[in-house]
Amino acid sequence: MKFKNAMLLLLTATIWGVAFVAQSVGMDYVGPLTFNCVRSLIGSAVLLPCIWFLNRREEGGQAAGKGAETSRNAAGTKKGDRRTLLIGGLCCGIALCFASNFQQFGIQYTSVGKAGFITACYIVIVPIMGLFFKKKCSPIIAGAVALSVAGLYLLCMTGGEMSVNKGDLMLLVCAFLFSIHIMVIDYFSPMVDGVKMSCIQFFVSGIISGIGMLLFETPEISQIIAAGVPILYAGVMSCGVAYTLQIVGQKGMNPTVASLILSLESSISVLAGWIILGQKLSAREIMGCVLMFGAIILAQVPVGNKVGS
Repeated sequence: MKFKNAMLLLLTATIWGVAFVAQSVGMDYVGPLTFNCVRSLIGSAVLLPCIWFLNRREEGGQAAGKGAETSRNAAGTKKGDRRTLLIGGLCCGIALCFASNFQQFGIQYTSVGKAGFITACYIVIVPIMGLFFKKKCSPIIAGAVALSVAGLYLLCMTGGEMSVNKGDLMLLVCAFLFSIHIMVIDYFSPMVDGVKMSCIQFFVSGIISGIGMLLFETPEISQIIAAGVPILYAGVMSCGVAYTLQIVGQKGMNPTVASLILSLESSISVLAGWIILGQKLSAREIMGCVLMFGAIILAQVPVGNKVGS
């Protein structure tokens, strides 16, 4: 199960890594709030047919020979589950909305390399936050975090820029908010349906971004249509598919290990640029990718039932 979850999170990181191309192209036509609003609402809409299909299967299974008392107990349980689901979706949606918008705005004021490094700092923030929620961090996982930070530094900080500007601060807030998002998912995912919670979080994120869009931007249908392909990729794949895989994949996993796997999006985005766009990697960047993959392998080393859980 842990290996399956890790593969789901790796697929999530792959989709997110390629999505950097879509986000960059989409920003040529629309503002960050407009982009995030439309992509989130598309992500929510994509999941509705999936939820309908899964509900039909569940209802069909329940109809096959359950007594009246069992049905009453199930109804009471469902009411409690529905409340937990709504609260979880709302919390995830708020965290996701602010994290993605801080990221989108921050990229406008700093270099892409620094943006990738600062955003991925959630791999350090998550285990620190986890200590406050009694999530143990084994020495092996701590070493994996340190190794991945070194890898990200070599991969992203290639221009020799070390100054801090407004964009850097926005991205640091973004990293903190993504850490909260990961911790919220870690708390709610064992108790609720992951697909339903994912659908709710996108709807909430889209509505909040939409309010900001109407207040601070002047969206035009023609511009949204012009950015149709990158928005569809970001909405269907990055939102609808990848964030749902994150919720399903994180169920029962150490959030620190989950954040390490998800941070591979930085490496994958560079590799995607190399393979798809023909952008060559320097020896420094290749070494960064090697360290990142090494950190993920190290984080999967079993250390006993209690440690790191």
